[in-house]
Amino acid sequence: MTKALITGGAGFIGHHLIDYILRYTDWDITIIDRLDISGNLNRLADIGAAKNHRVRFVYHDLKAPINEQLAHQIGRHNYILHLAAATHVDRSITEPLSFVYDNVVATCNVLDFARFMGCDLFLNFSTDEVFGPAPTGVAYKEWDRYKSGNPYAATKAGAEELAVSYANTYKIPMVITHTMNVIGERQHPEKYIPSTIIKVERGDEVIVHSDKTRTIPGSRFYIHAKHVADAVMFLVKRYADGSIESGDKFNIVGQQEVTNLEIAQMIAEALKKPLKYQMVDFHSSRPGHDLRYALDGTKLRDMGWVPPSSFKDALVSTVRWTLAHPEWVDDFFLPGEIRVATA
Repeated sequence: MTKALITGGAGFIGHHLIDYILRYTDWDITIIDRLDISGNLNRLADIGAAKNHRVRFVYHDLKAPINEQLAHQIGRHNYILHLAAATHVDRSITEPLSFVYDNVVATCNVLDFARFMGCDLFLNFSTDEVFGPAPTGVAYKEWDRYKSGNPYAATKAGAEELAVSYANTYKIPMVITHTMNVIGERQHPEKYIPSTIIKVERGDEVIVHSDKTRTIPGSRFYIHAKHVADAVMFLVKRYADGSIESGDKFNIVGQQEVTNLEIAQMIAEALKKPLKYQMVDFHSSRPGHDLRYALDGTKLRDMGWVPPSSFKDALVSTVRWTLAHPEWVDDFFLPGEIRVATA
């Protein structure tokens, strides 16, 4: 029986990956999560994973090493999919050392577990932010230089280099992914998509990240979490059939670049509501946040993978789901409250 160990499995992207594996494979899954602000067991309950006999949950904070006893309890897995991370850029700016522990030290501990127990493949999940801001017309390829714009990005870059070093030193079979901004169901409600859905539905003003002139909105190649899961599994299969070499990197990218203003407009159109918005120069007022991120998705596309559906279809589906499941956002948005969301 194939076994997958998923760190951060109660997180936003992690639980979508688990849902994908449960739907389309017969694999057994072990989840490691510490259930902090990012991890939520209700996500696992919603997708039917909490009581699924194929899913086992291990509560552990990966800042602490996985000692020999716990390692044997967890056991050997064919695939280690390392998604656990602290991801909130604002918090990394105020608490940088905590991100070093969560993203660098924790990755080292998972890599040591893989070195001790062995695996067929270790997939390290990273971010577009390691490359820093992308000038207009530039999309970074997998092995381009890094220029982290905030402590979160720097710690993810450090985790990547650790993963590369373990592949080189200990011959751990390794694949590294960079993923752009992800949307989808059960996302933390402070993020841009769910917060904008609620603000437009409620008639509140949406704050749009822009340049200094307040005329050019920030942009990303947004992608749905289900599409990210599909890409991850595509890479796992290609590694298993020998199409991918250990140590390689791959960008997981949405089909089109979309500005934050265009997203707000799409949401308003889907809700059939007017859009009230204000362009705000976040780049100056929020150090560590960049106007534009962009990755080149040619490598995966040439291998035969593209997102299974359009971004607009994925966004509209997310809007409809969010309205049908207010329990995932209502507790965060108090009546009349307006929060500045992160993209």
